Amino acid sequence: MQISEKALELIKQCEGFRSHAYRDLTGHPTIGYGHKLTPREAFPVGITQSAALALLERDVQTAEAEVASLVKVQLTQGQVDALVDFTFNLGSGRLAGSTLLRLLNAGEHDAAGNQLLRWDRADGKPNADLHARRQAELALWKSA
Repeated sequence: MQISEKALELIKQCEGFRSHAYRDLTGHPTIGYGHKLTPREAFPVGITQSAALALLERDVQTAEAEVASLVKVQLTQGQVDALVDFTFNLGSGRLAGSTLLRLLNAGEHDAAGNQLLRWDRADGKPNADLHARRQAELALWKSA
């Protein structure tokens, strides 16, 4: 289960590149293309774009594996793309406990895809960037 180049570009576009650590919308220390820093990681002088791409590749592979372990039904490429972006952004724990996954594994692909739009809040408040990202994921979901 691998994402397409189109989905990888969506992640890069939504995350943007930042060469120095910053706090994301939920306060997690982050660097590069949305890489959440672990307590053992530090980039005191920042990160190059090529190093950030290597971290992104690793993080995407982790998200792909997490989606593969949670989803029990066949997916289209667009559904894989949407779910990996979702998992990259929000984490596998959110996917694991979601109505989206329950509906999907019950074979209700259309209803599951529509659940993506429910995940557009940060700290309980609507967020325009997350709304746009969920819309883009839904467009991927509905693509072939």
